[in-house]
Formats: sequence, structure tokens, C-alpha cells
Amino acid sequence: MSIQFFIIDVAITLTDRKRLKYFLEDIFISYKRNLVSLSFIFCTDNYLLDINKKFLNHDDFTDIITFNLSQNINNIEGEIYISVDRIKDNAVINNVSIKSELHRVIFHGTLHLCGFKDKAPSEKKRMTSLENANLKSYFT
Repeated sequence: MSIQFFIIDVAITLTDRKRLKYFLEDIFISYKRNLVSLSFIFCTDNYLLDINKKFLNHDDFTDIITFNLSQNINNIEGEIYISVDRIKDNAVINNVSIKSELHRVIFHGTLHLCGFKDKAPSEKKRMTSLENANLKSYFT
């Protein structure tokens, strides 16, 4: 299992990476997925906007884009791009710490790779519930 973190032109502190890696690996195990490789790329709004335009034909800012690069459903390979600018803004909007919002989005992308969706209202409700459960478990 390989989880890597890359920080591109942003100021963000990701403390206790080893613990976070183990926690994320446990999420994959709990959903019976074999994690082969996963890269988190922390970047700016503009960096992620370029990816959003190029690969998804969307012309708007977003906090996260998850790419599932897996050849089959059980062996997970992925890239998760996270806009630190959006994380900071959303933390203020939602009246939570940057640390909490950052981890919520990390868990969100991980859950996508485990097969969870968030387009329909019922899917979004389930995703939010799982994010909150992971936040509670991680921070207690």
C-alpha cells in the first residue's frame, strides 16, 4: 500500500502523516478494497481549476477532484487533488477549523475511491454521514 502527499505552491501543514496513512488504509480495508497506490496533491484554486477544465469540462472552482485510475474495482489506484484555497474558504464558511475541513475532504475523496457517490440527495446525505463518522473516529 502506498499513500503519498504532494504539496504544490501552497502553505498547508499536514501533521502526523503516518497516522493519517494508517487511518486511510483502514478505510479501504473496511470496504474490502486493496489499496495499491494513492496520491494526494494539495494545490491552489487555479491549479485545480485547470484540471477541472481540462479533464471534466467544468469552469468553476472546487475543493476536490478524485481520479480513480484503477484497472478493477478491488485494487485501488487513485489521485486526489485538493485546493487548499477552497479548504480555507470553506472552513470559514462552515465555521470549522482548517484542519477539520482538510481531513473532511481527504476522507471524502477516499470514500469516492471506495465506491461512494454524492450526486443524488440521498448519496450526498450518506457521504456526509460517513465523512462525519471518519472525522469523529480520527480526532477522538
